[in-house]
Parts: sequence; C-alpha cells; structure tokens
Amino acid sequence: MEGVLEIRWHGRGGQGVKTAALLLADVAFFTGKQVQGFPEYGPERMGAPVTAYNRISDEEILIHSNIYEPDYVAVVDESLLSTVAVTGGLSEKGAVLVNTAKSPAQVAPLLNGYKGQVLTIDAGKISEEVLGANFPNMPMLAAVVKMTNLLPEKVFMENMEDSLKHKFATKPKMVEGNMQVLRRSFGEVQGL
Repeated sequence: MEGVLEIRWHGRGGQGVKTAALLLADVAFFTGKQVQGFPEYGPERMGAPVTAYNRISDEEILIHSNIYEPDYVAVVDESLLSTVAVTGGLSEKGAVLVNTAKSPAQVAPLLNGYKGQVLTIDAGKISEEVLGANFPNMPMLAAVVKMTNLLPEKVFMENMEDSLKHKFATKPKMVEGNMQVLRRSFGEVQGL
C-alpha cells in the first residue's frame, strides 16, 4: 500500500515479538504518525512461532488485515529461517533483519533466494550482556528503527524512555537497562 510502511515480525512465543510491535506503534504514534501494531493470534504457546505486524503512515490507514507484502521483516528467532517462509512477499527494495551472531553474508543463503538487503544483529548477546537475560525484543526494536529510518535515533530514544518510564514506573532500573540495550543496538546492526 503506497505511503504506508509495513513491517512483519517473526519470532516465538515468549520472545516479546508482540510487545516490540506494540512499542514501535506507540513510539510512532507519539511522533504524529498513524499506526497499527497487532499480533496474529492462533494456538500460540511459549516457544511456538508467532507473527506480529506494524503499519505506519503519515496519512490515515484504511486497510485492516495481516501484511502479506511487507517492506521490512524482522526475524527475532533465527531457527525460524528453516521452518517459516520469513521472506514470503518481502519487497526486494526493503530488507530483512535477523537476530543472529552470523554475518549478513552467512544468513543470505538461508533466505530462499531473497535478493534484497540482509541485516543482522546479535540481539540475544546484547540483552544478556546488559540485562543478564535473553530478551531479544528490545535490541530488535532499535535495529528495526535503524533499518527502516522510520525515526531519527534521538527522537526514538526520547519517546522510548518516556514509554519505559510509564511501563516500569516501579522498577526504574529496568528503564536504564533497556535504554542501554537500545543505545547499544543502534551501533551493532550489520549490513547497513
């Protein structure tokens, strides 16, 4: 759909895919954009493949369906590359971002012939080193913003800090830890 940025997220239940899509929608909304952020529900359970979506535009968004021809794809769990057609319908003018320790060149052959841009980030490593646990959604969120050039980094960071302060009002250490993760993630996207 022209004038609408469409992003499809792939991950597993419990990895925060839905949360990342909703946070992206919140931040874009607070900067004046029209947004949609929603998961695709089914028999999901912890560890099962899940999909979430974002539509972001300067104009009213009139379509209300899943996204079949995204501009960008974010893959939060690299094991899905062998089981889910993550690049299905993906524009070769867009890009796919994969959470992995591998380089874009190592991931590209695993993408069923996709010829567009391939980006990687080791989101698990970043969250483990900063937060002490594997929470890949926050590093992936920052990497998606960088990949899409949706918002300037400073604007994104300011809005995320406000959002996190609200979300973790009783846990201020979570705010700083997540902000650290986001800052670091902007600098560790490979393939740009």
